[in-house]
Amino acid sequence: MAPRTRDELLAYGSMDPVMAQTLATNPMRAPEPSDPYYGRNDFLAVRAHSAQILKEKHGQRYIPGPIPEQVHEEDRKIPMRDGSEINVRIYRPVTSESITRPETKCPLIVMFHEGGFFLGDYTDQEVNCRLFARDLQAVCVNVEYRLAPENQFPIWIDDSWDTLQWAASNAGTLGADASAGFIIGGVSAGGNIAAVLAHLARDRGLSPPLTGQYLSVPPITMYLEPSEMPAQYRDEYLGHPDITPNQDPVLSSQVGSEARAKYQTLLNTNYESPLQVPFLFRTQPGGHKGVPPAYFQICGLDPLRDEGLIYERVLREEAGVATRVDVYGGYGHCFWSMWPDLPPEPRVCTRHCQGDGVVAGSVQVT
Repeated sequence: MAPRTRDELLAYGSMDPVMAQTLATNPMRAPEPSDPYYGRNDFLAVRAHSAQILKEKHGQRYIPGPIPEQVHEEDRKIPMRDGSEINVRIYRPVTSESITRPETKCPLIVMFHEGGFFLGDYTDQEVNCRLFARDLQAVCVNVEYRLAPENQFPIWIDDSWDTLQWAASNAGTLGADASAGFIIGGVSAGGNIAAVLAHLARDRGLSPPLTGQYLSVPPITMYLEPSEMPAQYRDEYLGHPDITPNQDPVLSSQVGSEARAKYQTLLNTNYESPLQVPFLFRTQPGGHKGVPPAYFQICGLDPLRDEGLIYERVLREEAGVATRVDVYGGYGHCFWSMWPDLPPEPRVCTRHCQGDGVVAGSVQVT
């Protein structure tokens, strides 16, 4: 596959007329006087407003609530290395073929939510998890890792790794068989976490091994300065806000260094660590070789677009990793969450399942 051309990348970033019309008639709302956090701009207010907007959208989702006749949901607390506990929600198919056909095995999927490492909770991934349980007959573990700034880097990686190990050790009691597929996945910040864990699982010998990774709109370089992008990929790094004016309605930073500085302040993170910037595993022993097949979802308006597309190319060409990519040209970062009634949203949900079917091994990656 030839590198993506400048024209191709710029076309991805041309706003779809439906997206433009939606922003004109239904923009992301600002805080209102009736909101209890109105007039504040601290991170708790930002967190509360984000949660409120998503709550208002729940009824428009592809699967707006539990589907108990098809998917059983169970909340648990599991222990972390520091003695704390975090919440997970486990989804199991009720009508699993494994009940009527014992030879049928349920794959295991572990999911990590979006939110920039300081927003969100596991309800952000409940639609995906219900889909995976219902349509892929998978057991899904939905992880509520601890957030910044109350908790500092690398707590979200530590919690996520501890949960992944727990899921691997308890697959059988959860009703899964990792030989049928063992996938990690996430959206936005959760996609970053999944990309990091794919390398940790390889390096630390996770058993059973992962069979796939699902990376949706992932921040892979964390707004790496264009001058620091390896020369052979620099021409494809057009989505960075320092190169192309940012039109994304969700991730609206206009200057890459400002976005980096914001996250540095909130997360107290280390941009020199591959635990925060998974692209940096490229310079570590082993590089990206040996990580499992990857399915990517990329949004055309997203300033993170080319981070994901370049990473897909690096995995495929440098590391020999099988990949598959869906690009939603003209749409913004995580548009399916903020505007779940947009026409592409059902197709996105369907592709979630098809993509995870790919990395589970039920469909060949081409």
